[in-house]
Amino acid sequence: MPGTDTDTDTNADTTPQDEPTVTGERADLLEALTHHRTMLRVTARDLTDEQAGRRTTVSELCVGGIIKHVTSVERVWTAFIQDGLSALGDVTDMTDEDWAQRADEFRMLPGETLAGVLAAYEQVARRTDELVRDLPDLDVSHPLPEAPWWEPGGRWSARRVLLHVIGETSQHAGHADIIRESLDGALSMG
Repeated sequence: MPGTDTDTDTNADTTPQDEPTVTGERADLLEALTHHRTMLRVTARDLTDEQAGRRTTVSELCVGGIIKHVTSVERVWTAFIQDGLSALGDVTDMTDEDWAQRADEFRMLPGETLAGVLAAYEQVARRTDELVRDLPDLDVSHPLPEAPWWEPGGRWSARRVLLHVIGETSQHAGHADIIRESLDGALSMG
């Protein structure tokens, strides 16, 4: 009913009025991250839970699994910004169970819903956005763990981590777009 507390405008700005205004580099980082998150979420529009979990290519990937993976990536890397090396763990210490759990990030498991996956992603996104707004210095850095895919003795600043998260989100939005197009012909941009 118009004019009541239950009236919602889905096009209204949902940014709380008490959030600090962000400008400059932080605004650019948040804008890029928001754009790529949106492109990823668009690939899931109007899908059922079954469709979100369906593989449409030879890959193990599905739209819901990709969103779960990107959620995990963002959660872990923002924890790295705050807590350093302990947030990432050591790849050489991973057990078969750890690797199986990581593989489950890429698929919808029994009982998981697309709505639940999207809600978890939104919650992580809010925490990341708060961190970007509130972090005293984007130059804060931590050493990377030893792994074959990182340079020995490497360090990443908060800025570098955020660029990595943006890149991961963008790359996986593209994967999800291909999977979605293979599923039912829908396009993220069309």
